[in-house]
Amino acid sequence: MKLPRIIMLATLLLTAPAAAQLQITPPVATPGASAEKTKDKPKATPHTITKKKEAPPAPKPSASPKPSASPKPAPAATVIPAPPTDNPNVDLVYGAYQRGQYKTAFELATARAETGDAKAMTMLGELYSNAMGIRRDYTKALQWYKRASDAGDREAMFALAMLRMTGRGGPVDKNEAVKLMASAAKLGEPKAAYNLALLYLDGQTLPQDVKRSAELLRQAADAGLPEAQYALATFYKEGTGVPKDLERAVRLLQVATLTDNVDAEVEYAIALFNGTGTPKNQPAAVALLRKASRQGSAIAQNRLAWVLINGMGTAVDKVEGFKWHLVAKTSGKGDPELDKQLSDLPAEDRAKAEAAARKWLGAK
Repeated sequence: MKLPRIIMLATLLLTAPAAAQLQITPPVATPGASAEKTKDKPKATPHTITKKKEAPPAPKPSASPKPSASPKPAPAATVIPAPPTDNPNVDLVYGAYQRGQYKTAFELATARAETGDAKAMTMLGELYSNAMGIRRDYTKALQWYKRASDAGDREAMFALAMLRMTGRGGPVDKNEAVKLMASAAKLGEPKAAYNLALLYLDGQTLPQDVKRSAELLRQAADAGLPEAQYALATFYKEGTGVPKDLERAVRLLQVATLTDNVDAEVEYAIALFNGTGTPKNQPAAVALLRKASRQGSAIAQNRLAWVLINGMGTAVDKVEGFKWHLVAKTSGKGDPELDKQLSDLPAEDRAKAEAAARKWLGAK
């Protein structure tokens, strides 16, 4: 069974970002353009403005049991304490945290935790886990998360699950991690639902169950988690665990773009460009490709290069187009056909494109 690829949000569970996977095909198909291969966990379809098909970049899990083949080390699970309650003391703790005054947050949370305040305990776990205002100590983080979890705090349950899954602060215990994640998901923690969905999709820690995975993704997506919205969009696009529905997939992509989810921006741009599941709007598609390119998406940079060089949905600008081609190439997104076209470019324009690419890369 072919499965869509998804995204990793909190630490290391699945691995590899779920990149937008429609095709952006250049105006003229060119033999020799090598198709790129990305690791498939679940599989999505290539990005389309019509161009050679590429395997979709794997989804970014928020948490997933076993890292894919060459995962990028993810930061420790970050649990943001819930918004302050009516208790003025809790307001002070959260307010200090939000302002980056971590030492003050630590002192205030310590005092509140001694009175049995679960949110303050979760805050202490957060501060210890991420070395905020105090030296990192996963053992103490785990202890505070455990106390808050036992008191019923869903964010602490999720954070504790992540520590158990990765063996930080104690031995790896995936069974306990799954139980904690399930409990947090039942209490409405979207990151827990999302990561649990990835575990059901991956089929390593839990038996593979794409329908259950889709249900959990829907729960997290409805709660506003952009990674879940993007992942669920790939499910609807491919008909994985849900009936195939391109229009619904595009609506989910559109919502995810509102929070600057780059993968969603790229795929939504391609849907707009091709009129797939939504009315065609090439100028809007180009604007989204520009935005995703500035955010560092090599796929968007390659697609933007094609549309600028060929004047698709925008005015022809070969210097700018080849600039983005060169930038994408430095991120491993090479394109032999564009290399050939670049070599045929007048020397003056080629020099301008190369200088623009160097300037962009140097500014980053």
